[in-house]
Amino acid sequence: MLLKTFGWSFAITVLGLIAAVFYGGWTAFGVVAILAVLEISLSFDNAVVNAGILKKMNAFWQKIFLTVGVLIAVFGMRLVFPVVIVAITAKMGPIEAVHLAFSDKDRYQQLVTDAHPAIAAFGGMFLLMIFLDFIFEDRDIQWLRWIERPLAKLGKVDMLSVCIALIVLLITSFTFATHAHQHGGAHVDKAQTVLIAGIAGLITYMIVGGLSGFFEDKLEEEEEREHEEEEEAARTGKKKPAVVLAGQAAFFMFLYLEVLDASFSFDGVIGAFAITNDIVMMALGLGIGAMYVRSLTVYLVRQGTLDDYVYLEHGAHYAIGALAVILMVTIQYEINEVITGLVGVILIAWSFWSSVRRNRALAAEEGTAGPGEHTEVQSGV
Repeated sequence: MLLKTFGWSFAITVLGLIAAVFYGGWTAFGVVAILAVLEISLSFDNAVVNAGILKKMNAFWQKIFLTVGVLIAVFGMRLVFPVVIVAITAKMGPIEAVHLAFSDKDRYQQLVTDAHPAIAAFGGMFLLMIFLDFIFEDRDIQWLRWIERPLAKLGKVDMLSVCIALIVLLITSFTFATHAHQHGGAHVDKAQTVLIAGIAGLITYMIVGGLSGFFEDKLEEEEEREHEEEEEAARTGKKKPAVVLAGQAAFFMFLYLEVLDASFSFDGVIGAFAITNDIVMMALGLGIGAMYVRSLTVYLVRQGTLDDYVYLEHGAHYAIGALAVILMVTIQYEINEVITGLVGVILIAWSFWSSVRRNRALAAEEGTAGPGEHTEVQSGV
């Protein structure tokens, strides 16, 4: 079962890591491995969401998502999108950007470094919005209650996450401008670049969120209509062909899943820039990670267990928040890429350990209390 589900992922991992060694030695091996783990950790909640929706789809649409969807996710978002980011920020054509990455690594690295403030501001704002919207939402299950409980109450204020994100952006751009002025004003114009790129990141998040909400509403409408038609068919004895119902509902599910997957994979792509500017290592690491996310989605659907480790989603979002802060900080200061990569891994591991402790506490309580009396057990950390 495990080999059947993750077989392709294991094969891609071996090939990708071998390619990394040939490309840049053992340093590249380590960076690619960290990127793969980062992608998996940031996208774990994506796999959970995907699996929850995918299990409602018929076999045909599941295959479409796991074939066409893989092409879009792996080759579109993880391989092509980083090239587009570099091409736009460095003001060159995509083909030229790819050619430069292989033929003149030093110049390519310099161009990406020069474009880093815009990339970091854009990505930092996008990731920060994802984290803020998560942390301000009132949830039945809370991981770090001493943080999440008061923030959930604050989250009732409309547009609070947008206001905080804009304040962070203004402070960052102002600090950048002040720093540049103290050094003779050579980079004062980059403060404006940071501000514009950050606003663009905020707008992108709002567009993606709006599209996701639109497709989610469409999906709910389709499911409600399908349920009504099934009830009507049961009363009249005239049953509508199931394949039509499945096709209509599954089509919106597919669109919704692709929007969700694009937004989640965007996190990994942007987060990868906090670890390395090398587009080859980025493509290898994110490609490996994306394969595991897809395999994990299939595994969760086949196993039918999505709620065993309830704090992993929290850990992933805290990792996103940490990366957002790191990206904004790297506009001014250099941070070791290994430290950056390990932050997400540590947070995911911590949330996993908390989930295991919670499961053990629930199991112990189940042995001494009646069913349904353990729903409030939290990590309490």
